[in-house]
Amino acid sequence: MIVRCPGMGSRTLVLLLLLLPAVVLAVAAPSSSSGTGTGQIANAAVVDDPEFTDIIENITVPAGRNVKLACSVKNLGSYKVAWMHFEQSAILTVHNHVITRNPRISVTHDKHDKHKTWFLHISNVQEEDKGRYMCQINTVTAKTQFGYLHVVVPPNIDDSVSSSDLIVREGANVTLRCKATGSPPPSIKWKRDDGTKITITRNNSVTDWEGDVLNMSRVSRFDMGAYLCIAFNGVPPSVSKRIKVSVDFPPMLWIPHQLVGIPVGYNASLECNIEAHPTSLNYWTRENDQMIHDSLKYKTETIPGTPSYKAVMRLHITEVQHSDYGVYRCIAKNPRGETDGTIRLYSSSPPTTIPPSTTETITTTVSSTKSFELPAGPSTLAPVSYFDKGTKYQSSLNEVDRSEHKSGDGSSKSGRDRPASKHQNSNGSSHVVSASWTLVALAVALQTLVSRLAPSSSSQQ
Repeated sequence: MIVRCPGMGSRTLVLLLLLLPAVVLAVAAPSSSSGTGTGQIANAAVVDDPEFTDIIENITVPAGRNVKLACSVKNLGSYKVAWMHFEQSAILTVHNHVITRNPRISVTHDKHDKHKTWFLHISNVQEEDKGRYMCQINTVTAKTQFGYLHVVVPPNIDDSVSSSDLIVREGANVTLRCKATGSPPPSIKWKRDDGTKITITRNNSVTDWEGDVLNMSRVSRFDMGAYLCIAFNGVPPSVSKRIKVSVDFPPMLWIPHQLVGIPVGYNASLECNIEAHPTSLNYWTRENDQMIHDSLKYKTETIPGTPSYKAVMRLHITEVQHSDYGVYRCIAKNPRGETDGTIRLYSSSPPTTIPPSTTETITTTVSSTKSFELPAGPSTLAPVSYFDKGTKYQSSLNEVDRSEHKSGDGSSKSGRDRPASKHQNSNGSSHVVSASWTLVALAVALQTLVSRLAPSSSSQQ
């Protein structure tokens, strides 16, 4: 009998002695008319048939591990045990011989066991090894039993059919895909790397999203960042892929203070806030569009912000002179467009120290970043000047108040030196103190006169 095994090509094995039942061999023995021969055949006929003594357990194993299947048989006698892969219709082993060419397959048996156990070994199990394994005894009517090998495979993300980093314009729609293999088939979940919500539509934001495909409509700069595709199927480890979404838009800027007042000799800082992606080229110019370069007079800097598309432009001017007053422009350019803004630097009065006064005043200390209020004027903006010279000075409200406290000859006086006849209140009206006292004196004199006349009138009656 010649057995040709699948996958063996032209290789054939003569397995006649391995596969033929022992009873056939007994029948084929030389016949004899003597009683001895008849007795031998009779003795052979009463031998018990081989039987399985235990089931083949179903086994679940992760890919890459080693596994061992056991087939226990009693009364085997001269019969043979074979292992086969049922789905592949492949004979793997017969007795002590390995038939398959798969180097990961081997067979052993325990000779000292009362019921002989035949072990099928599979090393470095692969997903294609899963399926039913059959242990068979080559009796006249073959006896078989089955065991199932489950092979589980951790998830693996297939980069060839999954999205990679992408760049889109603000307002565009975005589709991210993530495909993973594994056994059992893995599930896919999406999350943002920074933990913020995913904006599916303008009115729908979620913490996470399940499915192979993530669709986002009309993305904005707030959707920029890294998205995680996480694949899991209960077989550790879970795996993830990081996909970075960049959203491009032209520069935008706003200016906290468009009017900045600074005294001569002080240092000043002008500031513009920017949003742009990709990162913009930033610079400053004067009224004549001449670009400002770093020097002893000027120092420029761009401070990155959070998120990464934000930044702050600053221009530092050392010891401001009259020639430094005027309009400054901050300009930002990137491949998507450009924008600019203007700041006017003007001259303001330096802070002063006011001597003690009997009237209540409000004082404050100017630090290197303290704002100096712009005197009352047509502008409604609140300009800020940055000073390096710290000093104590009266608030601008008191400055106005003091400027209105004038003596008759035009010389300014402190609160203690003002004439007692006049006092300027907060709304600018004046009260004549001497006239007030005169009225009080007249009222008292009138009351005294009435009291004196009263007794004389009663006596006449």
